[in-house]
Amino acid sequence: MDLLFALALSFGFLLFSAVKGYFVAYPLLSSLAIFTLALLRRGFTFDTLLKMGFAGSKKSFSVISILLLIGAVTAVWMAAGTVPAIVYYGIQLISPQYFILVSFILSSIVSLLLGTSFGTVSTIGIALMIMANSSGVNPHMIAGSIIAGAYFGDRCSPMSSSANLIAVITKTRLYTNIQSMWKTAMLPLVISAGLYGVLSLFNPVQLADQTFTAEISRLFNVDLITLLPAAVILIFSILQIEVRLSMLMSILVAIALSFFWQHYSFLQILKFTVLGFHLTEDTPLNSILLGGGVISMVKVSIVVIISTAFVGIFAGTRTLDAIQVFLERFKSRSNCFLSTLLVGVGSAAFGCTQTIAILLTQELVEQKYKETTKGNYKLALDLENTVVVISPLIPWNIAGLVPATILMTDLGFIPYAFYLYLIPLLNLIQIRLSQPPKLKLCN
Repeated sequence: MDLLFALALSFGFLLFSAVKGYFVAYPLLSSLAIFTLALLRRGFTFDTLLKMGFAGSKKSFSVISILLLIGAVTAVWMAAGTVPAIVYYGIQLISPQYFILVSFILSSIVSLLLGTSFGTVSTIGIALMIMANSSGVNPHMIAGSIIAGAYFGDRCSPMSSSANLIAVITKTRLYTNIQSMWKTAMLPLVISAGLYGVLSLFNPVQLADQTFTAEISRLFNVDLITLLPAAVILIFSILQIEVRLSMLMSILVAIALSFFWQHYSFLQILKFTVLGFHLTEDTPLNSILLGGGVISMVKVSIVVIISTAFVGIFAGTRTLDAIQVFLERFKSRSNCFLSTLLVGVGSAAFGCTQTIAILLTQELVEQKYKETTKGNYKLALDLENTVVVISPLIPWNIAGLVPATILMTDLGFIPYAFYLYLIPLLNLIQIRLSQPPKLKLCN
């Protein structure tokens, strides 16, 4: 009963934090303290719990360096003109008749390059929403297409923090996972594009503000060479070169462009790399072209460390055993993928963040995959096809709440985020059809 009370109280803290926009580390630490007190009452010593938490958080250490590099990449890509150039050339492709479809495609491309849904929404996403602001078209349609596209790259970019986290906790190769993700993404991607194409035809958008390109070209040199840092990531990804080396090379190229093409000083570039990029003059782009930096990823790293410590304590004290036993009751009507899907929904709803949802789901379903051939890779793929894309569909999960807030919309975008629920739905149908009825899908 005490643990149930602790779970309920923790959920309340996390939900309140997500809705109010508070830093999620605070309710996480509060929840950790509550669980520690409950477990101390059950006879566990503080030293034992501390060791369990440290053992869990060790899983996150190898991904922290990647997170910090992602922050640096985002900032220097801004300074180098890479992100502005992506937005600049992307906007050139927009046709009012196919605005919603192009919004999905552009968001998908940008997110694949940046590896972050929040970064995609904060750059190309805001630009698209402002351009269509007074068109009279339902803004939820546009926001849904942008957020769906933003999670295309968040799911399968080599610079995605969630993809790197899953590779670490499942002990799998990132690029092998990405290859599998592409295979399972193609049909949902094509169908989503078709649906957005239909929406576009019936909802043409009259562009209200087309000054972005002129302002970008005034502030930045947007020659094609500024896309070189993104090209480095793409080429290195194709060659399957280690992601840290890919990002380091991209950073070096971006620093050179920032200095020689955009004429920032080395001191300014260093500040951008650490503290995040910002424009130094008053311009409408101030709220769009900013962010990144190593410091921006420190908060994310703290959340990952606390979350993995939490899961380590759960695992060490066998707190989640009761839930795992409960899941066994679904054997007759579910398989591994469906179980992971159901647990993913619950974890995304309870955890209120994508990171916590991933870690909780992995801890709860991992045992089902251990006894199978290539179980770790199947687990990694199922996590990507369930909890990663489900989290943004939970109204109070910050994976969807933050992008919706940035785009000045609300949970009304969810019905139009086709790609996010087509991924789990179509993969479940495909697995069902490809397996004999009596075989478990883990095998």
